[in-house]
Amino acid sequence: MESTSNDLLRGALDLLILKVLSTSELHGWDISKRIHVVSGDRILVKQGSLYPALHRLELKNFIDSKWGVSEAGRSAKFYRLTKKGKAQLEREVETWLSFAGSVSSILSLKGVD
Repeated sequence: MESTSNDLLRGALDLLILKVLSTSELHGWDISKRIHVVSGDRILVKQGSLYPALHRLELKNFIDSKWGVSEAGRSAKFYRLTKKGKAQLEREVETWLSFAGSVSSILSLKGVD
């Protein structure tokens, strides 16, 4: 089951990051923490997945970053959603909801008695 969960997370990670950043500017640790808390502790994004995704999203200009100081007083890179990222988020939400609806329809099929 764990590999299936990891595969699902990989497919949704960019969407989750974009959505979390649509609420506020955050540094990496807080992005991971926010996803974990809002998911009811069901989704844990590890650093080995988070930072490559953030880098990928920056290269696509969906997010940008700047250095600042975290609440703990440490230097941290803060990420924020760009206009291009907001448009991408809207497209990805629409695609995800359509896909989830399709999967739900298939899962509701009645079996042969």
